[in-house]
Amino acid sequence: MRIAVAGLHTECSTYNPVLAREADFRVLRGPSMLKDAYFDFLTHFPAEFITVLHARAIAGGPVEGALYARWKAEILDGIRAALPLGGVYLAMHGAMFVEGLFDAEGDFIAAVRDLVGPDVLIAASYDLHGNVSQQIIDSLDIFSTYRTAPHIDVPDTMRRAVTMLVRALTTGQRPVVAWAPVPVLLPGERTSTQDEPARTFYTQLSRVEDPTGIWDASFQVGYVWADEPRSTACAVITGTDRAAMTEAGRHLAQNYWDIREGFVFGTKTGSIADCVNWARTAGSGPAVLAESGDNPTGGGVGDRAEVLAELMARDAQGVVFAGIADKPATDAAYAAGVGQSIDISIGATLDPSSKPVQATAEVVFLLETEDARLREAVVRIGGIDLVLTARRRPFHNIADFTRLGLDPRKAKIVVVKSGYLSPDLGPIANPSLMALSPGVVDQFVERLERRHKSIPQFPFDKDFAFTPEVRWSKRAG
Repeated sequence: MRIAVAGLHTECSTYNPVLAREADFRVLRGPSMLKDAYFDFLTHFPAEFITVLHARAIAGGPVEGALYARWKAEILDGIRAALPLGGVYLAMHGAMFVEGLFDAEGDFIAAVRDLVGPDVLIAASYDLHGNVSQQIIDSLDIFSTYRTAPHIDVPDTMRRAVTMLVRALTTGQRPVVAWAPVPVLLPGERTSTQDEPARTFYTQLSRVEDPTGIWDASFQVGYVWADEPRSTACAVITGTDRAAMTEAGRHLAQNYWDIREGFVFGTKTGSIADCVNWARTAGSGPAVLAESGDNPTGGGVGDRAEVLAELMARDAQGVVFAGIADKPATDAAYAAGVGQSIDISIGATLDPSSKPVQATAEVVFLLETEDARLREAVVRIGGIDLVLTARRRPFHNIADFTRLGLDPRKAKIVVVKSGYLSPDLGPIANPSLMALSPGVVDQFVERLERRHKSIPQFPFDKDFAFTPEVRWSKRAG
């Protein structure tokens, strides 16, 4: 039982002007993939896995076209060299946008299908914020997506997809895939599975499954910051009982449509000024303020300084702010050294649409690294300890702070560029606040320019009817 493994895993805001290039990705190749924690679960299966290439990056802007073409060709060459195969496993995100190319995953997965032919089974795992198309469905035999947001079930989902693939190859059963699009497209911050109604909606997926007929029930929230025709919510069902799959797809699609008005932010939201004021005057702590419009894990640039400017204007004290991506300011801190005072411009180095902040700052910490791209500096501006980074990155884990000599648990105010809070930061937030701030992942999605929306879609449109329709992969015959 020979299975090839590959994937291109990223999420791209089409509103983000900064291209994703090779340096932004973590790339694994060949047999070393099986030694990496991300893929070592494959060694638990009774199969021979031929690992080719997997490239993964945090969300950002469109992927450079030439880079995508090169990696696609390398993966296809690797799979071709591995033939004959029983199956292919593709570990994807599902919201990749390549400059000049709509439906990048459709292009990629269809190319894999064309290469291996109709008899080889292809399984894919997805992020629930990925976007699906008929081209993608037509190329797959097996599909599974995350069921949690924040994502704490990534390994479970990958394992589920491979389990189904191995089951099919072992038993000779040939599952098919069907999907039911829903004309709803909401941000992840309004559809977190920690909050209602998404929490209850997602718990029903496992109840829909029937080991004998429905192997997997998945539901895509979709990725709203990709302005392309395929962006939509949808149910995706893998199985062998077509009648049961049809019923499940219609049920999930109709249920999601029926509860669409109930999706709201699961935390207190307001303007930047509102949130800074609430954080400063909170009688408890730490107040964790998420700057949602510039969230790098949602596709934000990560270099906006409006929240910093508001904190400085209010003379906020006891603040830990992690962080702002600004390579020139970070390098200036390293050049000066710990204990030195520097005059720096902060922000707007990647996306010039926002305004930088001018400040005099004391350098209090420099991360030891020989790679200039990984530099992270802590500078103090009045009562604010600000993290500057040479690259775009999130700060989701307590360890992200403590490695820089910071303890968010002891701060009065913690600011992160985020949407919903991570499992590490959520429990310490007292209170949790989310600023509906400007940026390329603007939470006011209704005001986004949607040039490529092909049908009425909630919440951009309100007055239209919907009846679920289950659509089958052409591999279903």
